Amino acid sequence: MSNPRKSDTTVTILLSVAGTALVAVAVIILLKGFGVIAAVPSFVIWALVLLILGLGILAGLRTLG
Repeated sequence: MSNPRKSDTTVTILLSVAGTALVAVAVIILLKGFGVIAAVPSFVIWALVLLILGLGILAGLRTLG
């Protein structure tokens, strides 16, 4: 039988990552659409997205402790 605590941990981390990433990507798309960050190269935007995913994982881990 699986450990329910581990399942809760996984769900909490995944929801934190998904929520943070969705908000961040939406903000980036809006800013790019309005032309605010049109001059920013796409690799910088991807680096921000990866950073936000990492922060979402850390936020999920922090809520468990």
